[in-house]
Amino acid sequence: MGSLWKSIFAFLLLDAYRSLLLKRNEGEWGSSMSFSSIVWTFEEIVVDVFVGNFVFFCIFLLSMRLMLNTSIQISRCKDILLAILVSSYFKIFLIATMVWEFPSSVIFIIDLFVLSSNTVALKVITDSAMNRCIAACFCAQALKLLVTQGPARRSLRF
Repeated sequence: MGSLWKSIFAFLLLDAYRSLLLKRNEGEWGSSMSFSSIVWTFEEIVVDVFVGNFVFFCIFLLSMRLMLNTSIQISRCKDILLAILVSSYFKIFLIATMVWEFPSSVIFIIDLFVLSSNTVALKVITDSAMNRCIAACFCAQALKLLVTQGPARRSLRF
């Protein structure tokens, strides 16, 4: 159980760093920010990470149930969760942006690698058809991005 919690923590930390990079590239992060705007940005990142990943895993489990006709028991759910977490470690390449300057498109390329890796992990763990695994992962990832970076989310910002 310890490895699952460590994987969840690392996954959320890398996702928070991804959100921070996107905010920095949008121009919302600068050296002349006040303390209150830094706190507000931090709150936005935390909400984006937790809400986005909650939506991701809910839609992922729902799409598995509907598209893959897979029953999900608690023990099976832990295995699937760990497989998705471990297959998402392409996000570790975001750390390279601390050293080198990359365009924001690199973040979305890493997201594509994570999506393909999640698809392969789902195929391996469920032994389902690849096109159904692609659909399940794509639905979950698309809704996560819609919730965290969609036009409705941007209109809520002050």
